[in-house]
Amino acid sequence: MLKVRIIPTLLYKDHGLVKGIGFDSWRRVGTALPAIKVYAARQVDELIFVDIAATRENRAVDFEEIDQLADECFMPLTVGGGVRAVEDVRRLLRAGADKIAINTAAVENPELIRGAAALAGSQCVVVSIDVKRHPDGRGEVWTHAGSRPAGREAVAWAREVEARGAGEILLTSIDRDGSMGGYDLDLIRDVAGAVSIPVIASGGAGNYEHMRAAVQEGGASAVAAASIFHFTQQTPLEAKAYLRQQGIPVRL
Repeated sequence: MLKVRIIPTLLYKDHGLVKGIGFDSWRRVGTALPAIKVYAARQVDELIFVDIAATRENRAVDFEEIDQLADECFMPLTVGGGVRAVEDVRRLLRAGADKIAINTAAVENPELIRGAAALAGSQCVVVSIDVKRHPDGRGEVWTHAGSRPAGREAVAWAREVEARGAGEILLTSIDRDGSMGGYDLDLIRDVAGAVSIPVIASGGAGNYEHMRAAVQEGGASAVAAASIFHFTQQTPLEAKAYLRQQGIPVRL
């Protein structure tokens, strides 16, 4: 088993970091640069930074901002939000991003996944899949920061993005987002069982046991979290220690 990664998520909106519930009710939690410096000092495995407003506001990626943040980020950095074209991928990598997360543009133009992988290699391409459940339990993909249904079923879309060259999937449950009540284990299990690329579980982490369950019961290769690190005293380092005690290999 590959070593499991603990990945803090930074959501960026209106020049600051925010955290919401169910992709709504955004609450400001600080600014990006100090947060990145804190996580760098704590030696986290990776960091995910997403401009959640860029696509909805039809804005381009702020490459200058990413360049400045990447200068202080001494761990692998995944950047998403507003990525529309292969040239955006190229410029983000030049600005210091290590991986690029693509969500809405991947749904609207699936060939972008193949183009990004051809440019940078599959290992640099993360397709972000945001899922909301219907009353009957079906999981549907949503785009534009969870504001528009895409008409795609989550597992089928996961299989397609792998086939098109994605190297990793960032899988977020919109229903669980910000709840701190636990990940959607059924969703993680269904997607992770359908693909061979790593799946990062996101949406719902409230304690270390939730992370263990996402890995051992859901099959996730990594766990992403925001609220647990913003609003509680729990830390990525303690999360690693807990997972190690449960027999899960983690990065030291």
